[in-house]
Amino acid sequence: MLLSEGQMSDYKGAALMIDAFPKAKVLLADRGYDADWFRAALAQRKITACIPSKANRKVPIPHDAMLYRRRHKIENMFGRLKDWRRIHTRYDRCADTFMSAICIAATLIFWLNQ
Repeated sequence: MLLSEGQMSDYKGAALMIDAFPKAKVLLADRGYDADWFRAALAQRKITACIPSKANRKVPIPHDAMLYRRRHKIENMFGRLKDWRRIHTRYDRCADTFMSAICIAATLIFWLNQ
C-alpha cells in the first residue's frame, strides 16, 4: 500500500507500485491512469486495462464500458471513508498514524454494514 502526497498524479503513484501489483486479470482505473507506458506495463504482466482514454488522446483506446461501470463501488468506499472528519481533513501528520486511522475507519464501516 502506498500513501502519496495529494499533489502527485495518479499514474506516477502507480509507477511506484506496479512491481507490487497482485496477479489479476483486469485493472479498473479512471482517466488519470491513461498513459501508454502504464498500459504497456500492464500488458507485460498480462493484465487487461479497463481505462477510458483521456479527452486529449488523438486515437481513443476502447475499454469495456459495462465493466467500468462497476468502478462506482470503489468510489463509494472512498466516499464512506471521507465521511470521517479525521480522514477527510487529514489531521494526522505522520503517515503511519493516518494509515492507522484509515484502517480503523474501514474496519468500523465493514462491521456496521454486516
